[in-house]
Amino acid sequence: MASDPSPEQPQRQQPSMWEENFDTENHGVGRKRDYSPVSWSEYFEMMDDVVSGVDGPLLVLLHGGGHSALSWAVFTAAMTSRVTCRVLAMDLRGHGVTQVRHSEDLSTLTMSRDVANVVRATYGEIPPPIILVGHSMGGAIAVHAASGSLLPSVVGLVVIDVVEGSAMDVLHSMQNFLRGRPKSFKTIDHAIEWSVKSGQIRNLESAKVSMVGQVRRREGEEGDTAEQVSPVGECVAEGNEEFYDLNYATDKAESAASEVSLSDAETLSSYCWRIDLSKAEKYWDGWFRGISNLFLSCNVPKLLLLAGIDRLDRDLTIGQMQGKFMMQVLPPCGHAVHEDTPDKVADALASFMIRHKFAEARSETKSSSYPFMR
Repeated sequence: MASDPSPEQPQRQQPSMWEENFDTENHGVGRKRDYSPVSWSEYFEMMDDVVSGVDGPLLVLLHGGGHSALSWAVFTAAMTSRVTCRVLAMDLRGHGVTQVRHSEDLSTLTMSRDVANVVRATYGEIPPPIILVGHSMGGAIAVHAASGSLLPSVVGLVVIDVVEGSAMDVLHSMQNFLRGRPKSFKTIDHAIEWSVKSGQIRNLESAKVSMVGQVRRREGEEGDTAEQVSPVGECVAEGNEEFYDLNYATDKAESAASEVSLSDAETLSSYCWRIDLSKAEKYWDGWFRGISNLFLSCNVPKLLLLAGIDRLDRDLTIGQMQGKFMMQVLPPCGHAVHEDTPDKVADALASFMIRHKFAEARSETKSSSYPFMR
């Protein structure tokens, strides 16, 4: 997916995770939240095998494990309203609607080559200046692609909420986390509702477009019943923030569980996950091992965005103290930082791009938001 919207595209205000909708004409009586899906066309101009833009540097956006290019939708709208740029958000191998031979091969080398091949097919042998931006698994792939010199024109690298130390620490509990998720949903609306109430995505606007790329309609399977759309299961409550952030367990989450009708468990499932991440276990170690030093060795300006300072490992802590990269912590949010707080991520990335003269601010955003421009 690519986006090259006009400068007039409006910014979108992001609702907080538990923001209630109130009917002011009926004295503040709460209305049921709308969990219906939103089309990708609200955020991107086209979806095709090969797409292109016309102006500015190219942001190549790589999503996390289990997600899709649609996880960048709300962020893309925010980003393109701030700076002049092109955006290419791709479904990685085995994810979204990508169709490839050997879709089960999720090795770092294969996926890094996929990124290079998509850019080459889209922009030829001499692409525009590229800023690789990756979240979680996609961040690891961005680091491998940049360090392997697979792309000839990479000028910047942005990694979102993934570092080697904390990633390696949580891999042993990843299977428990995956088993703790609902395996299927009655409707896509239920999937969206679960994603918000569980805390996987703490932004309803993003969840309504992003979850469309995470689940698919189940075709003709009988005898498979939908599981209760539960916000926090026994295994999920352990938390696994390096892939999804489900470790919040507030009173709101407990009350959310009681809102789900038990009749859902008696009806046939219609939607299941597009990818079974549990089958990719043999690749997990390869995604993350060694990425801190690889990140530090990439000879381009670098930005690390984190949901919490506790995620930093020793190598990155030393590198940050030595000024080898820019870093910003963006609480309060979950692991899906760019979905939970797309405006804050867009501000950070826009500042990074303008500081290094990769892009120019849109005329309407040239203000004190970017103090170094004064």
